[in-house]
Amino acid sequence: MKRIVLIGAGLSTKSLVPYLKDRLESHQWYLRVLDRDLKVAQHRLGEETSQCSAAAIDITDTTLLELELADTDVAISMVPAHMHMNVAKACLKLSIHLLTASYLSDEMKGLDQEVKAKNLVFLNECGLDPGIDHMSAMRLLDGIRENGGDIRLFESFTGGLLSPESEGDNPWRYKFTWNPRNVVLAGQGGAVKFIQEGKYKYIPPHMVFRRTELINVSGYGKFEGLANRDSLKYKEAYQLEDVGTLYRGTLRRPGFARAWDSFVKLGMTDDSYV
Repeated sequence: MKRIVLIGAGLSTKSLVPYLKDRLESHQWYLRVLDRDLKVAQHRLGEETSQCSAAAIDITDTTLLELELADTDVAISMVPAHMHMNVAKACLKLSIHLLTASYLSDEMKGLDQEVKAKNLVFLNECGLDPGIDHMSAMRLLDGIRENGGDIRLFESFTGGLLSPESEGDNPWRYKFTWNPRNVVLAGQGGAVKFIQEGKYKYIPPHMVFRRTELINVSGYGKFEGLANRDSLKYKEAYQLEDVGTLYRGTLRRPGFARAWDSFVKLGMTDDSYV
């Protein structure tokens, strides 16, 4: 029986846990759900069975973490991005495959040779954005290439959005389905980078929400698109070294960026001082 350990049972695991539980019997898996708060882990897992259990853990306690990961085949780290390395180092030491939904950090990338030497898979960016957007992008790009097409421009937009019937009177037309802090971090991160018509563009963090474009999606109405992090690092991965435009964007309902820009101007996304 394969042992899967899920570390972190927050909002982003709401669909993941039922997905795994539904396949425990047919795939002969054992699922262990861990969170710093036992009640959160238990709530996310639901009823324990002979093939699944929940427990509390402090992943900064290396000894305890390694004990929990002993004899594990695959670890799924859904903790805050800055804590993935605690899990990654333990997985590397114990020869455990690792999955995360977060962007590939420089620290994680630095483990590449050691991971390969142990014949392990450390797969990052396998959520919605980044993740599903990569797969849909490559399916489109590969299809164009297979038909002899020449790619000169690439733009993609992804957003975790409410269905129209769920918006109600929500003035933001938005709800948190992940760590709310990550929305705040979008207003204080590094410069956004992309290529537009052959020119390299850099937008400093305090101006990210000021540059938007209106996008009409048939059947769903109007959205605003804003640049998402560093698009340049996907030139090689997407095999788009020669394109004149390379732009990854985020979708929100109109008005979101302007409202959030007000928070940025007021310094409400800056936690570097008290």
